[in-house]
Amino acid sequence: MAYSIIQPPFMLKFREMPKAELKSYFRWFMKVMPERIAELQIAVRESPSHATWVGDFSPESLDALGDWFVGQAEERARTIEEIETVKSTLTFPITVPGEQLTTRTFSLAMDIGMYFSQVVLNNLAGTKWDQPLKNAKFADYGQPVIMGFGTVPLNPVRVVLSTAYGIASKEQGGRRLRELFDTWAKMRKP
Repeated sequence: MAYSIIQPPFMLKFREMPKAELKSYFRWFMKVMPERIAELQIAVRESPSHATWVGDFSPESLDALGDWFVGQAEERARTIEEIETVKSTLTFPITVPGEQLTTRTFSLAMDIGMYFSQVVLNNLAGTKWDQPLKNAKFADYGQPVIMGFGTVPLNPVRVVLSTAYGIASKEQGGRRLRELFDTWAKMRKP
């Protein structure tokens, strides 16, 4: 079975989306999460080296998932137009990388972020979903985040996307998913 790329019915420009649309996104995210996690589990098990992987939402399951992701995360060259578009949105001039994640890698990262969220919620008491809607300048504005770490929310999709860039560029390895869980576990507020 071929992996099905996630198709959010939103532009995902969170700061530009009206609050009603952000709330619809949150509901959509929660609704599709079980099917996206199932899609991820099938994709992982199709790999001969991970055919016995069990997505049981344990912290240990992140070890094999991260190892599998190392063989999946890929970058592609950005076009000149894409680079110029990114530059046009910057407040301060910085170097725009010439590569970005492939569409498939973005999709896998979103699915893994959803799975990661369930590992956190199932193993760290006192954690729960939230959606920050007060300050549009907040980095995670309008996005599903997990609270329970003091004032710092965990955006599971953002942390896995960041990890995907590190893995695709060979700066990080598959162990990173488990390291992230362990780091957030230490930050949890009872």
